[in-house]
Amino acid sequence: MSPEPSIDPSTPAAPGTPVSAASGAGPAGGVAPVATPRHTGVGTYLLAAMAIAALVSSGLLWQKLSTIQEQLARQSADAGTQAVEARTVARQAEELVRDTAARLSVTEARVGEVALQRSQLEELMQSLSRSRDENLVVDIESAIRLAQQQAQLTGSLEPLVATLKSANQRIERAAQPRLAPVQRAIGRDLDRLTRATVTDTAGLLVRLDDLVRQVDELPVQNAVAQAAATRRLAAAAPGPANAGAAPQGDQAWWQTTLQRSWEVVRDEARNLVRVSRIDQPEAILLAPEQTFFLRENLKLKLLNARLGVLARQFESARADLAAATAALNKYFDPASRRTQAAASLLQTAQASMKAAEQPRLDETLSALATAAAGR
Repeated sequence: MSPEPSIDPSTPAAPGTPVSAASGAGPAGGVAPVATPRHTGVGTYLLAAMAIAALVSSGLLWQKLSTIQEQLARQSADAGTQAVEARTVARQAEELVRDTAARLSVTEARVGEVALQRSQLEELMQSLSRSRDENLVVDIESAIRLAQQQAQLTGSLEPLVATLKSANQRIERAAQPRLAPVQRAIGRDLDRLTRATVTDTAGLLVRLDDLVRQVDELPVQNAVAQAAATRRLAAAAPGPANAGAAPQGDQAWWQTTLQRSWEVVRDEARNLVRVSRIDQPEAILLAPEQTFFLRENLKLKLLNARLGVLARQFESARADLAAATAALNKYFDPASRRTQAAASLLQTAQASMKAAEQPRLDETLSALATAAAGR
């Protein structure tokens, strides 16, 4: 065994080292030795373990802190990269916005120009349509007024009816809503013209012309006997049809001549004395020279009536026809068929002569004036 160490009183004790008081003098009468506890080595181990654990934990914390710093550094670098990219994208977006704004302004300007051109084009189309409608209205109005003049001259409604039908067809082809009132007015006037009745001027003029031509063939009352003898001679004269039927030979010829002479003498003898009722002495006392003037006077009355019909003066024409009828009944033979036919024609002319006024187209003309004014 090794000797126990001696403890110098003057040497201070180590920290943590228990200092034991001397229980007494040793055998040699000196200082007694200090006893060392057994648990001193265990504390040392604990302190060393604690130090090692602290070091390990510090290392772990340092390692974790390094990892966190690295992550923060990476995140910061990523954030910086993203910020740069974001600034780049923002710059690009700003440039794109400026470019888009410029293009939008140009597009708006072009849209404004297109809208202006469209409005101008619509105004031009409306102007052209309005001008076409106005020309159509003026043309229809001129045609209707010309048809009115023709109807007044001819006394027939056919020109008016034809003009209104043509105007109605032209308006239907135009297909303009603003001309619908004109079309309705034309339809109403057409119905009124269809129901209207006026004098047939053309037929009446034909009848009067026939009467003028027949005046020279009408027999007067004081020429009745002469006309009857003339008719008998004409009936007894051999015509081309019975010329071949005459008997051949001299005996048949002189017998025929003798028979004709006897008939002439007999007619003259019968007409030497004629008893008849005289209602118009002026007609019997009419000289042969005056017959020509009588016929010419009758013709003048008929021609005056014709002029009155053309001038639409029906009262004057009716008076002339009445005078012509009176002269016909007074101076001409009432038993003659020609006289009777002429009297019938005069009565028909007087009956067909009407003073009815032609229907006016005021409604159509008013609608045309309204359409031309643009209301």
